[in-house]
Amino acid sequence: MILALLLIPVIAAVLSLIVRNDILRRIILIVTAISHTAITITAWSVEPSVLWNGWLMLDKPGLLFLTITSVLFLACSFYAFGYLAGEAKSKKQVFEEETFFTNAPEAIFCACVEGFLATMTLVTVSQHFGLLWVAMEATTLASAPLIYFHRHHRSLEATWKYLLICSVGIALALLGNFFMVIAATKPASEGTAIVLNALIGQGHNLNIQWLKAAFLFFLVGYGTKMGLAPLHTWLPDAHSEAPSVISALLSGALLNCAFLGILRCYQVCSAAGEAQFCQGLLVLFGLISIGWAAIFILGQADYKRMLAYSSVEHVGILALGVGIGAGATFGAMLHAVNHSIAKAMLFMTAGNIIAVYKTKTTKDVRGILSVAPITGVLWIAGFLAISGIPPFGIFVSEFTIAKAMIEQGRIGIAVAFLAILAVVFVGMSAAFLNMAQGPKNNDLQAKDRPAVAFTILPPIALGAIALMLGLYIPPVVNDLLHSVASVIGGY
Repeated sequence: MILALLLIPVIAAVLSLIVRNDILRRIILIVTAISHTAITITAWSVEPSVLWNGWLMLDKPGLLFLTITSVLFLACSFYAFGYLAGEAKSKKQVFEEETFFTNAPEAIFCACVEGFLATMTLVTVSQHFGLLWVAMEATTLASAPLIYFHRHHRSLEATWKYLLICSVGIALALLGNFFMVIAATKPASEGTAIVLNALIGQGHNLNIQWLKAAFLFFLVGYGTKMGLAPLHTWLPDAHSEAPSVISALLSGALLNCAFLGILRCYQVCSAAGEAQFCQGLLVLFGLISIGWAAIFILGQADYKRMLAYSSVEHVGILALGVGIGAGATFGAMLHAVNHSIAKAMLFMTAGNIIAVYKTKTTKDVRGILSVAPITGVLWIAGFLAISGIPPFGIFVSEFTIAKAMIEQGRIGIAVAFLAILAVVFVGMSAAFLNMAQGPKNNDLQAKDRPAVAFTILPPIALGAIALMLGLYIPPVVNDLLHSVASVIGGY
């Protein structure tokens, strides 16, 4: 089952480069997404076999983040069908005789996005820290061409910044691997392999000082990829310049993969009795990220960059929840699901807005509810969801985290957390409401309005899930979230 999850997108990527028909290439993308999601759902009831002496295994945290990735990829694959059709039409108008420009970018897009799915899947099933590092670096290489898809100088700058900064972060995480090896070679541990379960089983024998150093480098290294401030500087450019469907995957799936890498090391530290050391660092980085994002959201003139800084805020909430521990750990896992769903919905809706207004500047977008009513409703609903307004799911997860803070007597952190969330709400509400309710732009023609089902239905479906998780968490999902929280050290 694990091999199928890895090989299906790899085979699809190869086929996408070989196939010359655009429609067939898009169909391959959708079939890949459906197959991957079907196998992932099966894994909820049928536990996949352990492979390579425990190097590949789908445990509870891996299953959670794999499910998020797979569901988002399914939604994005349908959205990409309509998006690529529109891109192909516009490029043919510009390059009528240049078949390279009309065909090559789409083939590269489909191959890279399927390779991106394969590498993120590998992250979720990797139990060996070395293999996890390789998978994390592979996600960077697979996604970089997707950021450069529009071939603009800003896209090139964003891609270069993404590669440079994330590679530095990955290099630091590699040092974390080296320190983990040293921690595991303490005489009493008999040279334990850096496989998750083996390290947890030998937690009491690990060299604590080297283990602490390993966590620091994992936190900084993978924290760079996760987008924790002040290590986040690649994120606003990459999310803003990438196609909106890719921004949805970057924010909703890739950031979770980096978070999982940090959680793996946190599990080992907890087994060694150093959970408190890790939690203090996670709380610190979490608060810095939330506060940093709030500053840049205020007065933000680019609505895609605003969504990117919102991602910085929410990964900070994830780190903060795990750092608080106890019931907040469950809240953090629930928040990972809620944020991924709501943010992917918003980025897809932002793509529809760009298709109509041909701009990412907030002041140039007015009257969405009049020009494109469905898109306008989705834009407002997405704002309510990402801001943590009831009855959407993010309200539940943020409330759970805040409640755990108060129960532990961390009133100061709770007050700071809620105050920053209020600042973010004010900053985002001004932009979102003005864009949705402003005067209608009469220059926009009806033919410019997004009416393709492929670009409308996916954000509607994700919005419905975001709403459902605020009203009702299915028992099977609730059980998985509690299982993940207990594995990490909460409840």
